Amino acid sequence: MGWLGDWSWFPHYLPMIVYGLWLTILLLVVSCAVGMVLAIPIGLVQVTGPRPLGWLAAGFCTVIRGTPLLIQLWLLYYGLGSLFPQLPWLRHSFLWPVLREGIFYAMLSFILSFAGYEGAVMKGAFLSVPKGELEAARAFGMSPFTLLRRIWFPRAVRIVLPTLGGEVIGQLKSTPLAATVTIIELFGASNQIRQDTYRVYEPLIMIAVVYFCLTYIITRLFNIIERQVPLKR
Repeated sequence: MGWLGDWSWFPHYLPMIVYGLWLTILLLVVSCAVGMVLAIPIGLVQVTGPRPLGWLAAGFCTVIRGTPLLIQLWLLYYGLGSLFPQLPWLRHSFLWPVLREGIFYAMLSFILSFAGYEGAVMKGAFLSVPKGELEAARAFGMSPFTLLRRIWFPRAVRIVLPTLGGEVIGQLKSTPLAATVTIIELFGASNQIRQDTYRVYEPLIMIAVVYFCLTYIITRLFNIIERQVPLKR
């Protein structure tokens, strides 16, 4: 033990730390991937309509962006998590092993949150594509689907890439909230270590370094992607 702290606990808790890191990466990748898949139609329908769906999508984005993620997570975990056990048919279904785990509610809340934020971002990206390009494509006889696939969507993705990198990093920094619903991800592992060893600073410093490294990797990855994707097609 010295001015660098006491790290004698590290080898014993390394498997828990690795498992927590795996859960953190899993929460990040799945929530961003599925959330982005949902965000594309959420953003598109606000631009193209029909109006009722556009209003619903805009309302969804407003609610998600206007309420804390922690409250959304707790509403799902303590709300649906308390309702589902009262449904006998659900408790005896093949879904019950998944629905009784906290990671399901954490994943669902993270997906919905990312979809809400990125749905608003994608709306702006679709609106930012020059209308002249879309009109020229229509003049060439492109169908709406072909125009979306070959012109509108690729240009919108290129516009949104710099913002998307920051949103993914923000999502990474939201994953510690999963520890509030009994999930031993990276932050949850550090909490467990602090409770067992009474070491406060060393576990927090350790996970801060890990989060910094993950953030650096994400930043570099998006820098590479931005260089590979042309400004115009």
